[in-house]
Amino acid sequence: MDGSNRLGALEKRRSDAMRMGGAEKVAKHHSRGKLDARARIDQLCDAGSFREIGSLSGVGVYGPDGALDHLSPANFIFGRARIDGRDLVVTADDFTVRGGAADASIREKVVQAEMMAWSLRLPLIRLIDGTGGSVRTVEAMGRTYVPANPAWDSVIRNLETVPVVALVLGSVAGIASARAVSAHLTVMTRSTSHMFIAGPPVVKRIGIETDKDSLGGPAVHEKSGAADLVVEDEAAAFDAARRFLSFLPSSVGEMPLRGAPVEVAPDESLRDIVPVDRRRTYRMRDVLARVLDPDSLMEMAPKFGRATITALARVDGCPVAVLASDPNIYGGGWSAETCDKVARFLDFAETFRLPVLHFVDIPGFMIGPEAEAAGTIRRGARAIAAVYRATVPVMGILVRKCFGVAGAAHMNPEGFRHRVAWPSGDWGSIPLEGGIEAAYRAELEAAPDREAKMAEITERLEALRSPFRTAEAYGVEEIIDPAETRAHLVDFVHLAQRRLLLDAPAVRYRP
Repeated sequence: MDGSNRLGALEKRRSDAMRMGGAEKVAKHHSRGKLDARARIDQLCDAGSFREIGSLSGVGVYGPDGALDHLSPANFIFGRARIDGRDLVVTADDFTVRGGAADASIREKVVQAEMMAWSLRLPLIRLIDGTGGSVRTVEAMGRTYVPANPAWDSVIRNLETVPVVALVLGSVAGIASARAVSAHLTVMTRSTSHMFIAGPPVVKRIGIETDKDSLGGPAVHEKSGAADLVVEDEAAAFDAARRFLSFLPSSVGEMPLRGAPVEVAPDESLRDIVPVDRRRTYRMRDVLARVLDPDSLMEMAPKFGRATITALARVDGCPVAVLASDPNIYGGGWSAETCDKVARFLDFAETFRLPVLHFVDIPGFMIGPEAEAAGTIRRGARAIAAVYRATVPVMGILVRKCFGVAGAAHMNPEGFRHRVAWPSGDWGSIPLEGGIEAAYRAELEAAPDREAKMAEITERLEALRSPFRTAEAYGVEEIIDPAETRAHLVDFVHLAQRRLLLDAPAVRYRP
């Protein structure tokens, strides 16, 4: 074969690969309101930046004379690309070829994609639209096989090394679902995505009739915590991936990306945002909007463990990890789900060396039969372990309540306590409202007028409840005018930048 014939053979194979599963299957895919794998890469990444690896891999179909009739390409595409000028690895399942089935792909491509991200320290984005194994493979192989997850050692190492984003863009099951949640950010689209361990036909075999939305739709997983974000469509998913990466370094051992410094004037409205009446709530998100860089907040898992807000944001251009109580959900009390959310988020901040801002209004752990049945105390202990093992700088802002074991987990008090409180601060082992009955039971029962005695005890203790009494004993480091909060945050993040890379992460990240 001369040079021109070789180039002709190359061009034919490239052309066949670009056709993916063929015009009919691609058109059917588009009719469902979905982009094909190659269009997804083009829309996600900087124009013209994708350099494919393994573009000629697949199954060649040859004629009797040994000449290639056509190439059926592999259903897994990967390569180097750029987002906002930064190099990364992008992978995409091609649903038009065998439905993106994992056992119809070429195993080594999956392995090399994960290895490329790890060895070159590049962020990784997975565009997931595939399934797990298929019984068709058994017939094709002529045997069964012991299951193995290709490249899973690299999947785990990548979680400890580089930012990993998974965009679930179709109905995925089996190992594709495992790949989706083995990421720092998992995004589902409201219009096209589902995620299952096994889909409705398999679940039917255990006697349960269900449909895709009820079993594994976006509404299910934004509440279960398996999806960090649910967005309307694929374009919004691409935007979420770009924004998420903008807060993070390309790998551990590098500083997070800093934006331009931002001037934010002190906001005097913060002085009145927390009601004097402790039975009334307020919007913590309004607090965050007034003290963080404008429009910088990116919430993660907003429908899961809702008593605590977890988010990325910036302060004076510096990326930070934000924990913030939501007093409108269980009064800010930590449920079992909230504990799981806090632990995972702190491990994430620790991995990528993001300083943590914790806006605290915690009445304690949730109590009652449901809380006990959920194992809240064990899951709470895991969250506390994440707090105490973190080596990144943490700043506590005590906005109001800080009670009990959960309240004590707002930071590790054993090191330097970078902590400020608002005059609305209210803390202790348990709130007075719930503790007087237990602590003064004998005195109350002996009183001729129980209600009068209760009022007397309450008034006496209320005088001791003032946060300024705590400050006198240096039980809290500083009480500030809430309008000064932004200035304290700016000081903290600049001090934190000095030491972020001095300590290796104390934890190994887990999904």
